[in-house]
Amino acid sequence: MAHVRNLRTLLQSLCSETEGETVSVGELLNAVGRRAYGPGILLLGFIAISPLTIIPGANVLVALITLIFTMQMVIGRPYPWIPRKALEFSFPRKHMVAGVAMADKYVAQVDRFLKPRLTFLTQMPFVNLVALACVAAALVTLPLSFVPLGPVIPSLAILLFGLAITARDGFVIILAGASLVGACYVLMRVWAVLPFV
Repeated sequence: MAHVRNLRTLLQSLCSETEGETVSVGELLNAVGRRAYGPGILLLGFIAISPLTIIPGANVLVALITLIFTMQMVIGRPYPWIPRKALEFSFPRKHMVAGVAMADKYVAQVDRFLKPRLTFLTQMPFVNLVALACVAAALVTLPLSFVPLGPVIPSLAILLFGLAITARDGFVIILAGASLVGACYVLMRVWAVLPFV
C-alpha cells in the first residue's frame, strides 16, 4: 500500500498495486489505503472523471460509494466501511491505465500547486464541513449522471476536496467549494428545463 501524499503517488499506486485485466473498487481502495478518508475521497473523485465512467451506471455507483464513504466521515467514524458488493464491482483495468496516462501530463503542475496552507480548514471541525460538502457533491452527481458530461463538475469538486485533505491545503478546499457551487448551478439549470417540472 502506497503512502499517498499527492495526486502523483495516488496514480502511481493505482498502477503499481494492481494487476490483471480487471480491477475492483476494493483493490483500488486497498492500493491507496482503505482506512484513510483523504486518499479515498481523492481516488473516488479521480475515478469519477476518468474513462472508467464510460461503463453504464458507473457514475451512479461511484456517487453512491462516495456518499456512503463521506457520510461516515461526517458522523466521525474513525475508519470508513464500504458494502462488500460495492467493493467487488470491477472495471477493465485498461480504462484505469488510460485515465492515469491521460492525467499524467497535468499531475506535475497540480502537485507543484499543492502545499500546506490554511491548514485549519483541513482539521476539525472544518473537516466535517468538507465531508458534508462531499456528500452534497455526491447527491448532485446522481441526477446529473443522466446528463451528458453532467457529473464532471461535482466529481471535480470531490477530487479537489480529496486533494485538499490529503495535502492539507485549505486553499484547495475553497476552490473545491467554488466547483460545488458551479455544480449546483448546473443542476438548477437542468432542472428548470426538464419537461415534467
